[in-house]
Amino acid sequence: MNPDRSTRRRPPQMPPPVFDQLAERRIREARENGAFDDLPGTGAPLALDDDALVPAELRAAYRVLKNSGYVPAEVEALRDLREVEQMLQHERDDARRNELIGKLNLLLARAGIAHKRNLAVEQDYFQKIAEKPGARRGGRR
Repeated sequence: MNPDRSTRRRPPQMPPPVFDQLAERRIREARENGAFDDLPGTGAPLALDDDALVPAELRAAYRVLKNSGYVPAEVEALRDLREVEQMLQHERDDARRNELIGKLNLLLARAGIAHKRNLAVEQDYFQKIAEKPGARRGGRR
């Protein structure tokens, strides 16, 4: 046995149940003395983030990223796809529609590469996205 280990003293540790009881007693006393009265936000709902699935050691870092406006690349890609699809639905100029179709194809290809799978768009889906808005609405332009 290592002699250094046997001579070292460890600080006494309070068992968790005793610590919990002490904390609960102090909270109860503070509540009874009115320490929690008139706090800002009293009665308002809590703004809880749904970060229960995020490991505890990453929550603070994720919150900083979120508060600075950062979103994961996958979320940004889906947002871009949705935006191009909406623009395509409302665009009537053929040249601009072709540009948007090209951009949509590029975004879909990037998404497929990022997920290391083939994101082949079904022909029917692509056809519905690419067709002119007037053609879908009974021929109105």
